[in-house]
Amino acid sequence: MFILPGILGLVFLIFVRPFEFIEVLQGIPMLYMAFGLAVFGYAVDVRLGFSDVRPAPQLFWSGLFFVWCIITGVVKAPGELMGEALRLTVALILFYVVAHGVRTFKMFEILAATVLACSLFVCAICVHQGLAERQCIALSPHEGRLSTGVADGRTCEQPEQCYGPQAEPGYSYRCERAGLLGTTAIGDRVRYLGLLQDPNEVSLVVAAALPIAFAFYQRRKTPGRLALLLVSLLLIALTVLFSKSRGGQLVFLAVVGIYFMKKYGWKGAVLGALGALPVLALGGRGGDEASESSLERLECWYAGVYMFRMDPLFGVGFGQFTQHHFLTAHNSYVLAAGELGLIGTVVWVCIIWLSVKIPWVAMYDLEHVPGAEVARIWAIALLASMAGMAIGVFFLSFNYHYILWLFIGLTGSFYMAVKGHLPEWRVPFGWKDIAGVTVGSVWIIATIFLYTRGKV
Repeated sequence: MFILPGILGLVFLIFVRPFEFIEVLQGIPMLYMAFGLAVFGYAVDVRLGFSDVRPAPQLFWSGLFFVWCIITGVVKAPGELMGEALRLTVALILFYVVAHGVRTFKMFEILAATVLACSLFVCAICVHQGLAERQCIALSPHEGRLSTGVADGRTCEQPEQCYGPQAEPGYSYRCERAGLLGTTAIGDRVRYLGLLQDPNEVSLVVAAALPIAFAFYQRRKTPGRLALLLVSLLLIALTVLFSKSRGGQLVFLAVVGIYFMKKYGWKGAVLGALGALPVLALGGRGGDEASESSLERLECWYAGVYMFRMDPLFGVGFGQFTQHHFLTAHNSYVLAAGELGLIGTVVWVCIIWLSVKIPWVAMYDLEHVPGAEVARIWAIALLASMAGMAIGVFFLSFNYHYILWLFIGLTGSFYMAVKGHLPEWRVPFGWKDIAGVTVGSVWIIATIFLYTRGKV
C-alpha cells in the first residue's frame, strides 16, 4: 500500500524523465528520491503486515546474477566496477520492490496502467516527431553525433543547408525531424529522451507494453476501453513504424501473434501476422544504410563471441564490453556471454525464462479454475510482453536496462498476486530447466559464432 507512490513515481520518471526538459528540475536527483521513497514504503508495508518477505521465483537467480557480475568485475577490471555496480544495484532493487511490494491484483493493475500511460505518452511524442518537418539540429563541439542537439528553427532537407552565415561557429549540424520537449530524430528515426534515446529501445519497450491495453479491454469490454485499445494499437504501431526498427517490428508481430494464437489457434497466429504486415512492410530501413547497419551488428556479435572464447568462465568482466570493442554488443545474449562468461549467461537466461514461465504456467494451471479470470487475462498479457522482450533483446544490449527489470518485476508481482489467492500454486523450476537453459545458451552462442564467422 505505502510502496505504491514510490513505485509509480519511479515508473513515471524512468519513462517520461521530466527533469530532462523542465529546467527547474534539472540537477535534482528525482530518480533516487523516488527510489528511496519506494524502498521506504516497502519497509513500512512489511512492518505493518501489508506485505511480507516471501521470495518471487526470480529472486534467487537475480541475487546470483548480481554476485556473478561483481565477481567478474573484480577479477577483470576492479578499478571500473563501482559505477557499473551502482547501475545494476538500482535495476535489481527496482525488480525487488515491484515483485515483492505489489502483491494484489488491484495494485498490479494500477502499476500496469501507469506503465501503459507512460508508454503512450512516449509514443505520442514520437509520432508527433515522425510527422514534424525537418530542421537544422545544432550540435556543440562537446556533443557526440548521437546527441539530441538543439533545433534552431531553420527548415532543411539536407545537412549542407544548415551551414552558412546563420550557423554557429564551431558547431556541427544534422538535418532531422524536431519534436516536442526538445526531442529530435536520428537518421530520420524517431526516439525519445534518456533511457529511450535509442530508436530500437523505444520500439521494443512500447511494443512490449501493448499487451497491457489488450488486458484492460478483456477485463471490461466497454466502449472506453475499446477506444483505449485502438488508440494504443495506432500509436504503438506508428512509433514502431517511424523508428524503422526491425527488432521492434518483430516484437510487435510476436505480441499481436500471441494474442491471436491464444484466441484462435494457429489460424489466429497467421491472422495476427497478416494484421501486423503493414508495420513490417512499411517500417525498417533499406539500401546501403540497412546493409551497413547489419554488417556493423554482425561485427559486434562476432566480437562478443570472441571475448567469450578468450575466457568462457569470466568473459571480459562486467561492464567491460566497450573497452574491447568500439560499440556495444547489440545482442543481450552475446553481451552476457562476452562480459560474464557461460555461468553469467546461464543465470541471466534463467531469469528471462522464469519470467516467461510464470505467466505460461499460470495460463494453463488456472484455465479451468473458477474465479481466476483476472489472473488468466494478465497471464496472457505478461506472456506476450515477456516473449516480446526475449525476442527484442536479441537485437539490443538490454541486460541491465531498468525497463527490462521492471517487466521482470511485473511477472514477479503477478506471481505474488496469484499466490495470495491460491497459496498452493507454484511454478516448478528445477534441474531440467537449468539444463535446458544451459543447452540453449550454448546453442545460441555457437550458432552466432558460426553465422558471423562466415559474414564478417
